[in-house]
Amino acid sequence: MKEFLQSIDTLTIKFTLAAVLLPLLAFLINLILPGKQNKLSGWVSTLAILTGTVLSAFVFARVWNGHQVHQSTEWFTIGTTKITAGILLNNLSVLMLLLVNLIALPVHLYSIAYMGHDEGLKRYFTYLSFFCFSMLALVVADNLILFYIFWELVGFSSYLLIGFWYTRDRAVFANKKAFIMNRIGDIGLLTAIIILFTQFHTFDINTIFNSEIQQNSLVYSHLGLPAQPLIIYSLPASESLNHLGTASLPAIWQYIAVAGIFLAVAAKSAQFPLHTWLPDAMEGPTSISALIHAATMVAAGVFLLGRVYYLFNPTELTILAVIGCFTAFMGATIALAQNDLKRILAYSTISQLGFMVMGMGVGAYASSLFHLATHAFFKCLLFLVAGIVIHQMAHIRDDNNLNIDPQNIQFMGGLRKKLPFTFIAALIGGLALVGLPLMSGYLSKDGILIQAFEWSDNKSLIFKLVPFAALFTTWLTAFYVARMIVKVFFGDLRVAQLAPDLKINISDGHWLYKLPLALLAICCFFPLFSQNPFSYQHSWLFNGLSTSPQPEAVDSYHNIVPLAVNVVGIMVLYFAYNIYLGRTANPFPQNGPIFNLTCNEWYFDRIYDKLIIKPILLISRACFWIDRRVVDGFIVLFASAALACSKVAVFTDRYIIDGFINLLVKLVRGIGNFARRFQGGKVQYYLYSMLAVMLLIFILIFLGGLRH
Repeated sequence: MKEFLQSIDTLTIKFTLAAVLLPLLAFLINLILPGKQNKLSGWVSTLAILTGTVLSAFVFARVWNGHQVHQSTEWFTIGTTKITAGILLNNLSVLMLLLVNLIALPVHLYSIAYMGHDEGLKRYFTYLSFFCFSMLALVVADNLILFYIFWELVGFSSYLLIGFWYTRDRAVFANKKAFIMNRIGDIGLLTAIIILFTQFHTFDINTIFNSEIQQNSLVYSHLGLPAQPLIIYSLPASESLNHLGTASLPAIWQYIAVAGIFLAVAAKSAQFPLHTWLPDAMEGPTSISALIHAATMVAAGVFLLGRVYYLFNPTELTILAVIGCFTAFMGATIALAQNDLKRILAYSTISQLGFMVMGMGVGAYASSLFHLATHAFFKCLLFLVAGIVIHQMAHIRDDNNLNIDPQNIQFMGGLRKKLPFTFIAALIGGLALVGLPLMSGYLSKDGILIQAFEWSDNKSLIFKLVPFAALFTTWLTAFYVARMIVKVFFGDLRVAQLAPDLKINISDGHWLYKLPLALLAICCFFPLFSQNPFSYQHSWLFNGLSTSPQPEAVDSYHNIVPLAVNVVGIMVLYFAYNIYLGRTANPFPQNGPIFNLTCNEWYFDRIYDKLIIKPILLISRACFWIDRRVVDGFIVLFASAALACSKVAVFTDRYIIDGFINLLVKLVRGIGNFARRFQGGKVQYYLYSMLAVMLLIFILIFLGGLRH
């Protein structure tokens, strides 16, 4: 029996490797395919993801609620430290493995049609396959080094996809902004990894983040009790449970490590204060926005929290809850005043990610990851709907030579008649996002809210604001969802006011548009996640991620919170419907400080521009001036002085030293030439010389005699 289980585990590892490496294979094939618009590239990438989805489903069925599968091999050695690398499969990793594939598959199908006429079609699917490979490898990596490598590759591939249309200045600015802000988080993650390795002398996730210790921490944090002393079990594969070693993480290093991890989460999952890159990332293709916002890049931060959750003590979890709640509220308020369809959904994503982070903070670990899974389907659905709407509005613009932004909902309206299938999909996705009964969002969001109220019971009044703010945020969500759907699909097409003789030739598109919407819409209903549509505690996904048996719903929160969410939520939906359909006057002023605050996205970009970017640019210019004028000036002065000295040396060498030597040479040469004339071989010259010498001698003797 043991050998049989080992063979099944080996097969599971092989299937996992295949599911991860198939997108990489598609990436390599697409690289060598000829032409920029080779349509075969789309089917190559789609086939890879389809096969990976089937393999991931097998892996999920094998590992879910079963025993953990972990296989690693020695990678390299530093001194006496052996670094291993391998695959770690537990409930969290196989859920993410399957979820990424399930979201990527409809996005690939959709992209074949959506990007079919783009000049960079092959490049698009090449980047897309590389992105999927990076994310899939991230969720199964068992080693912090591998995790960090694929974390970086996810950021790099998202940089390529966000800036896919690199000829557009806004796209280039957006991908640089996303890349730089994510580098801030990456520094934090790298710092945390270094600290963990310094303390525990291993990068192995299974060794550091022991599941039993993690479960103990989750139970204590959920109950609001002080964290137990952190004991990390280091268990080499060759040793038994009787040879456990222990190590502890000092408080100061824990705080630094947790701060680094939070930076990574805030950057990747767009949490305050590193959230401003995500709305700008909408400059990429809408299909990419659907993938990034659903279950891949932005989900990586929440997945990281799930991996290292035990590190956070109650105080740090409280900070996490507050930041997540604020992010959720802030994102919802900004979404209320946006007119760009994709930016509305982008801020909705920020808000829902805030709910997930808040859920982690209040101890709703399973509910947070449950919401991650449900959010992936309805948010991907809404983005794909937005892509169809924008695509058709662009057709209207081009057919009528209009100067409009096809993403602006102020020009839309009445599209439910022209795009009925898209409208139904949008309605399903919107209701799931609001969290109404019978929808998946109802189960996951209510789980977070109920546990948030339970968490606040033993806390001071100020912390009780967290669940109430989250509850209020759900009503804001209902309002901006209703506003978006009514403005897009109800009433009259407002762009017709600009062109009375408007030509409208739009439709839902062929099956490559409809099939992904249908698949995602089905996944937005409760049966996929639970047989009981009104209790998150009966969800197989929730129970599979829970670390302890869940008590029966006996407190009043299990009745009051869902009632408040849905009764008030339905009222808000009806209220917003009447406002934006023109039946009721809008009671909210379209000017003033509150409107300007939300319309200008809480001025975060302006604040960062004034407090961070401009000072950095000023310092950079000052450094440039110092470098150019002072450092370079000194170097130029030194070079000029050296050049002058060299010229003096050249003059001295050429005209003094060489001049003296040349003079001496000429003198010797002249004497030699003069003396040589007397050795010409003619006797008369010798007689004349002798006569001259004798005369000279007589003259000298004569002169000497005169002196005496």
